[in-house]
Amino acid sequence: MPEKKLAVALQAVDWNANISDFLAEKVDVQVVAEINLRLAMWARQIEGADSGNPALSFIRELQVASQQVTVLLGLALYKSAAASMRTVFESALYYTYFRTHPSELATLVRDSGYFLGRRDITDYHKLHTANFSNLQSALGLGARSDKWYSYISAIIHGQIPGSWVSSTAVKDIRKHPATLAVAIEAFAECEEVVRRLFLCTCAHPFWHAFSTTSKETFLKNLTGQQKTALGLDQA
Repeated sequence: MPEKKLAVALQAVDWNANISDFLAEKVDVQVVAEINLRLAMWARQIEGADSGNPALSFIRELQVASQQVTVLLGLALYKSAAASMRTVFESALYYTYFRTHPSELATLVRDSGYFLGRRDITDYHKLHTANFSNLQSALGLGARSDKWYSYISAIIHGQIPGSWVSSTAVKDIRKHPATLAVAIEAFAECEEVVRRLFLCTCAHPFWHAFSTTSKETFLKNLTGQQKTALGLDQA
């Protein structure tokens, strides 16, 4: 029976061992944990500053997706983790638009044919978000997000067959250090793109409500020139 063969295949994978092998590499665990912490910090600060906005559902989706990235990396399901990474970025992107567009958000829920693409939202910010083009240029957001999004989409859509897949049978799913390293690097870049997106779009109206600790984290490792362009205090 097919279902019995499926059960045998799934039970052949030592999922607990995969998690243990992942956790055994302390540097990887630290990097992934810190990525999640910074994304959670953005989520908490935005939810506090924009309380009651229905568009916060995208921020919560971002958090769920970032957690799922971590789970999937631990289970050695790397290609599946790529899809959750893209959800992290797209959720952040949608929030930056729908936070000020409640009518369109209602249409999104009501009409399955209504769709906004990544370029649509970027074009909106160029026209309507104060200083967006200058900030995007200063922080290198455009080129960086384009490069990362194209790469991760190619992984998801199978345009590079075999990428981020280290086994050809379910029973052989286990940690693959080289693939894990590439996936963690992509997750780190995802978080960096999200950080720069938020700094270019919604940081200014909410900055006064953010904690000092979060401000320091959000501006960490930016150049003096980039900080000057942003014009955001750290206190």
